[in-house]
Amino acid sequence: MKLVIAPDSFKESLSASAVAEAIATGWARVYPDAELLLCPMADGGEGTVDAVLAVTAGERRECQVQGPLGAPVRAHWGWLPGQQAMVEMASASGLHLVAPQQRDVLRASSHGTGELIRAALDAGARRLVLGLGGSATNDGGAGLLQALGVRFLGADGNELPSGGAALQQLQHIDLTGLDTRLARLEVMVAADVDNPLCGPQGASAIFGPQKGASEQQVAQLDQALAHFADVMSATLGEDVRHCPGVGAAGGLGFAAKAVLKAQFRPGVELVAELCGLADMLQGADLVITGEGRLDGQSLHGKTPVGVARLARSAGVPVIALAGSLGEGYQRLYAEGIAAAFSLAPGPLTLEQAMTEAAAQLTARAADLARLWQIAGNASLSQAR
Repeated sequence: MKLVIAPDSFKESLSASAVAEAIATGWARVYPDAELLLCPMADGGEGTVDAVLAVTAGERRECQVQGPLGAPVRAHWGWLPGQQAMVEMASASGLHLVAPQQRDVLRASSHGTGELIRAALDAGARRLVLGLGGSATNDGGAGLLQALGVRFLGADGNELPSGGAALQQLQHIDLTGLDTRLARLEVMVAADVDNPLCGPQGASAIFGPQKGASEQQVAQLDQALAHFADVMSATLGEDVRHCPGVGAAGGLGFAAKAVLKAQFRPGVELVAELCGLADMLQGADLVITGEGRLDGQSLHGKTPVGVARLARSAGVPVIALAGSLGEGYQRLYAEGIAAAFSLAPGPLTLEQAMTEAAAQLTARAADLARLWQIAGNASLSQAR
């Protein structure tokens, strides 16, 4: 039999590659001669670069950049065949880079992500895939643009300090220093959300509280981003604040759309394309996918649903394994997931669930293989 294993990571527990390997180990215990194709997946957030590099002839590169609050961090990006680069903003500007007690969404900057793009340009990139998700920032991508040569000036003619809150004081955007190499760069954004920049469904209101923003700070940031969009549209002659996805990653999608002229694709769809998942599905008997938690929200661009939709078009059934199953997970059945299972064999603490995830994945995969074996034998008996 041919099995395709295409899971996302289990956040803060296992990488997508580790999840795929654990599932493969369990399945091989029952089907030692099975053809197992491992295709680690992601949706544009943390782990996207490593997932793509695991199944392509790409190269992982690193450089020191400015972290969300200005301290230097070691960030990575991917160099792919065909002068393609892949930048994951979480690597340079991610929430995981700032300790909970130090988070400051008002002044967090996406500058480091711009530095990664600059490194890709230095390497000769002609196409850039920019993965959005897991950000510590809410600056509308202003920091990214500053790293690429844009200046944001206040009424006194001086450059504004870092962070989204400072954009309320913005009077002029100076694009004369923008890196000219960007004109030759095709930018594709991989994002799993379709939020606009501002308003009740915007970057500040929906994602700000996850980064520590109070109700008052959410309102402050939303107003600042609206003012940023006003000045940007006056500068460029085009207003993109309402475009789906520009609210991703604290509004970094807005800068990508407005200045980098990026095109937007669902993250899982783009990653699947880069990894060649469609080709792997040809002739497959089954797909196993999964992530840390499956619930009704997984319908909105999450990896298992993206994998299931692609598999359904190829006529291949899909089973999902998750650390936990939340409210509304049954809605995923309509999207091509035939069955979903939780890993936990019984009551577990969160720490136990995270540390034992690999072992539980292996055990559940072996259980599924035995069930698949029984189903196959039953079909043979009926055929007789």
